[in-house]
Amino acid sequence: MNFNEEQILRYSRQIILPEVGGKGQEKLLQSRVLIVGAGGLGSPVAYYLTAAGVGHIGIVDSDVVDLSNLQRQILHRTADVGKRKVDSAQEKLEALNPDVEIITYHTRLGKENVRELIADYDLIIDGVDNFPARYLLNDACVLSGKTLVEAGILRWDGMVMTIKPGEGPCYRCVFPSPPPPGAVPSCQEAGVIGAVAGVMGVLQAGEALKILLGVGKPLVGRLLIFDALESRFREVEVARNPKCPVCGDEPAITELVEYDLHCQIRGR
Repeated sequence: MNFNEEQILRYSRQIILPEVGGKGQEKLLQSRVLIVGAGGLGSPVAYYLTAAGVGHIGIVDSDVVDLSNLQRQILHRTADVGKRKVDSAQEKLEALNPDVEIITYHTRLGKENVRELIADYDLIIDGVDNFPARYLLNDACVLSGKTLVEAGILRWDGMVMTIKPGEGPCYRCVFPSPPPPGAVPSCQEAGVIGAVAGVMGVLQAGEALKILLGVGKPLVGRLLIFDALESRFREVEVARNPKCPVCGDEPAITELVEYDLHCQIRGR
């Protein structure tokens, strides 16, 4: 691929990295990443992957912009309130980098469409705001052999891990099933610091770029936990569970399961 002068200048600070170079930048421009959720996590992921020149970025979200989103969902502006999040996101990202194709899906993620949505993408980013969608996305990625970069936030805390089917544990290896109703408060009930969403989303973007470039050590088998109040990270090693219901030796889940929304966490 021959870069034009504008592209050479735009990507110059990463092309000079030995882990990237011209071939790595070409690889990024040909890559396809699906971001599920255009909220607190999806916003920084989308910005940094677009800025880095990931050539094809899909965004899935069924919601519209609400004023309460703006404290952490930095893709959106006050003037966007009431607008579909995917449309708001597309507008900002195309303005940031015209090299990148932004594909939008204004739809609710469900077992009837999730495998079709992820099929054409090299890498999936989990920016969802509820447990049913999180487990559905994990299961679909495991069953489809898709790499998934997972993150979650609440109050002052965040976590991130990367799931590579066949190479390490999945989300169910760590958290086998959704918590019972009321066991975990929602962000709407307990609150969340917007900067925590930013930190975890940026970490997800970093994981994605490493994986697409084939460099570094992704968070496979490692759960990275962030405590913003203490300004502290800690890492927990996690192993694949041979009795995991979806990626274990004798999986019980061979078809997608969609949980009721009674355990939903809203406002991520």
